[in-house]
Amino acid sequence: MQPPLPPVPTLTLPAQPVAMVPPSAAPPQQSVAAVPAWIRNAVRAQPRDERPRIAVVIDDIGLDRSRSARAIALPGPLTLAFLPYAIDLPRQTEAARTAGHELLVHVPMEPIGKNFDAGPSPLDVDLSREEVLQRLRWDLGRFEGYVGIDNHMGSRFTAYAEALQPVMQELHDRGLLFIDSRTVAHSAGGEVARKYGVPHAGRDVFLDDEISAPAIAVQLAELERMARRTGSAIAIGHPHDATLEALRDWLRDLPSKGFVLVPVSAIVKERGGEG
Repeated sequence: MQPPLPPVPTLTLPAQPVAMVPPSAAPPQQSVAAVPAWIRNAVRAQPRDERPRIAVVIDDIGLDRSRSARAIALPGPLTLAFLPYAIDLPRQTEAARTAGHELLVHVPMEPIGKNFDAGPSPLDVDLSREEVLQRLRWDLGRFEGYVGIDNHMGSRFTAYAEALQPVMQELHDRGLLFIDSRTVAHSAGGEVARKYGVPHAGRDVFLDDEISAPAIAVQLAELERMARRTGSAIAIGHPHDATLEALRDWLRDLPSKGFVLVPVSAIVKERGGEG
């Protein structure tokens, strides 16, 4: 049995309250450079060869500072999706970038059912276009250096193509990509992203729907099978102790199994943005 992950003193920061989302926010004045942001901010991947490529996205980063620091300390390149309502995001995301990881904004979106809490000011289907953009722009203004967004929850919001349209227009205008967490089987994320010319891909495997070492091991094996079968695969996990411990050992052994770990932008690029 492996010992528990050690704490990382230089990155473990004191807990702080959730950032307050203001009732209004002015749209940022940001122009898209000749090189899109998702390319400009991408972490360099190893050159393509015959080996299957795997991207691991860890969602819900930023709130639990200790576990987030442990995720940052894992060997990369991982793709870390930071919740926009966490505190001290510039410092946390800079630590992640320095460690060689790629960044996403983990945008809260409306789930199915009122028993699930997506956090403050999620994107809801009943909001006006202006309110959706106001909330999204606030999320996107919380830190820098990211390649795009993925959805936090969003099983209801991502099912509605009309609700997603202003989101994809904004991503297109900013040169950002979209990773669909596929929290619902009939997500419209890929369809609407394609319509607006937004580079995108979808999650292939959830690592920790069941938070136990045996269950996570099964999902990691499925991730390997899928990558071997199709040439690439995207996994999403969370900063649970069991997930972080499993990833520590699995990442160490990945090269000897014949796989290459890449940032998620590399798989989006390989799939031509049509993933």
